[in-house]
Amino acid sequence: MLSNIKVKLCFLSSVNGTSMYHYCELGVLARVSLCLSLFLSVAKADPSIEFTGDFIQGGIVIGRVQPDVKIHLGERQVRVSPDGWFVLGFGRDEKPNVVLNVEYADGTKHQETLNVKARRYEIQRIDGLPPRKVTPSAEDLERIKQENALIGAARNRDEPRTDFLSGFDWPVIGRISGIFGSQRVLNGIPKRPHFGVDVAAPTGTPVKAPAPGKVTLVHKDMFYTGGTINLDHGHGLTSIFIHLSDIFVTEGQYVEKGSVIGSVGATGRATGPHLHWGMNWFKARIDPALLVGNMPDQQ
Repeated sequence: MLSNIKVKLCFLSSVNGTSMYHYCELGVLARVSLCLSLFLSVAKADPSIEFTGDFIQGGIVIGRVQPDVKIHLGERQVRVSPDGWFVLGFGRDEKPNVVLNVEYADGTKHQETLNVKARRYEIQRIDGLPPRKVTPSAEDLERIKQENALIGAARNRDEPRTDFLSGFDWPVIGRISGIFGSQRVLNGIPKRPHFGVDVAAPTGTPVKAPAPGKVTLVHKDMFYTGGTINLDHGHGLTSIFIHLSDIFVTEGQYVEKGSVIGSVGATGRATGPHLHWGMNWFKARIDPALLVGNMPDQQ
């Protein structure tokens, strides 16, 4: 649902050598649980583009432009809905400046540099994992390769739906046991960073869809992720839920926000029951915690 809440956007122009500030009111998404921050190059800012979100590593920005506008972020053409909505995502290690190219229906073009805030990441050490889950065999590596291809295909879809406009809720309420971006050291061996947020909860705790979406992958037993669901929210923005003990949806199914899609478990590479919730904008890894804010108090 959209809100008519207004914010004022300030931009700078120069008239006959005199700098002038202008203000205009822009409608924004009140439901999207994002911190509003416009880290744009002010001298180049285009007031016809609305932004809501975090220009920060691991963040997403929801934008709106006039219909029939073409947008490129770097080399990627960004899908724009018929009513002007689009999504931009910035990965864990996104460079500090990215270029946004805009082409309007009349052929005029605009370019601006988006300033992406850097983050500092923690180191997280996890011990007690089965050695096979830390150093897979050649046979396991082949299985992992095939499973990663399935996940990659699910993340590379560019569906026209705009389910992301509903905003996001925590899929499980519990203790946060793992944070986005932290460097993982498993059984004393440095591994890839942690691309998601972990929520510790008892096995069998219901996992709910944080936003509407289409189920694009269901797998009951992947090597690393165990019971796995991938949910597509449109425009390349996807959620993945892993280590599930039960799965209650099927591929191709459309689910509403708040629908129970599975149960917390400890399948795959896990030391105890918890939900790993990861998000992607295509290949860019997104921090779900930036979309939902603080964890609610447990009842």
